[in-house]
Amino acid sequence: QVQLVESGGGLVQPGGSLRLSCTASGFPFSIYAMRWYRQAPGKERELVATITSGARTNYPDSVKGRFTISRDNAKSTVYLQMNSLKPEDTAVYYCNAFNGVLQYWGQGIQVTVSS
Repeated sequence: QVQLVESGGGLVQPGGSLRLSCTASGFPFSIYAMRWYRQAPGKERELVATITSGARTNYPDSVKGRFTISRDNAKSTVYLQMNSLKPEDTAVYYCNAFNGVLQYWGQGIQVTVSS
């Protein structure tokens, strides 16, 4: 049974930091690209970070320089370090695993940036 379980979300003040984790099971984690998406109320789901099986990373301009994605294949876990958070980063964040054919989603975790 495939599972992606996110953790680490919550409420943080503007300028603060959070680290999200996503622990996977039920598929060969190390050969999958891993992604983080987010979806704010009334908006489309947005890709915010990608890490390939070879650990290459990619970010959109909206988070580049503030967010860092990393992976630990021994723990089947992907991380999203978020720094200098802004109110517009408020969203439900989703973990995604993709191998070019199959993809799996986590249940999502809320991140709220507010004073």
